[in-house]
Amino acid sequence: MTKRALPLALMALMTSPALAGDPYADLAGVVRAEVLPGWETGDGRQMAGLRLTLAPGWKTYWRAPGDSGIPPSFNWVGSENLAGVTVHWPRPEVFYQNDMRTIGYKDEVVLPLELTPSEPGQPIALRGAVELGVCLDICLPMEISLAADLPDSAQPAPIEAALAARPVPGDLAGVAAVSCQTEVIDDGLRLTAHIHIAQIGADEVAVMETGDPDVWVSEAMVSRAGNTLTAVSDLVPMSGEPFDLERKGVEITLLSGEQAISIIGCPDG
Repeated sequence: MTKRALPLALMALMTSPALAGDPYADLAGVVRAEVLPGWETGDGRQMAGLRLTLAPGWKTYWRAPGDSGIPPSFNWVGSENLAGVTVHWPRPEVFYQNDMRTIGYKDEVVLPLELTPSEPGQPIALRGAVELGVCLDICLPMEISLAADLPDSAQPAPIEAALAARPVPGDLAGVAAVSCQTEVIDDGLRLTAHIHIAQIGADEVAVMETGDPDVWVSEAMVSRAGNTLTAVSDLVPMSGEPFDLERKGVEITLLSGEQAISIIGCPDG
């Protein structure tokens, strides 16, 4: 059961028991979280931020963390005057360890939270929890309880910086065209995307997302011929059967070093 915390305070709880003598037994200092109050937007929403500060050497995950990662999940049950929350994701990093690739953040990250009130202009009591994975040599699940009463004394700078660090939209980043094909495989679909853009770095990574949490997406295989990058991923639904892909809901993120580009939609071509 999630515990209610004091405003702007939180508790970090391990979801799996620690073993005696385990160097990971005391995880109280692994991640520190803070809700940052922001501002009211022109359409009546409230901006806030979730700042996660990690102990040296520790990492946490992006929304699409890779095959071995744990994507963060949020539960806002218990909040008052809250109709919805949109999480904005700043540019992540690509990590390689033990022949596995994961995508996430180290040191510190601020996740901007766009809160839609049920009654605009009235205070929001933000209550909930985030489940996330944290990694050093091994990865562990954690749950953090959150509580904040908003608005409060604004701390806009970290939230604005995180919003500015989101991947650049494709049409602003030099993406000339995108075309996609699908083919049926035994347990789903194979999606191939051809993205016309100049090389953004020495090691380019493509991440495909469908927007459907019931569809597993494999790590994309990336190749390049001139100014065309090709990414191929298998899409496997829980049913294990072919399905109709909602192409408008596909998001492709290109990552290389400090470069990140977001492409929404995957038109037939």
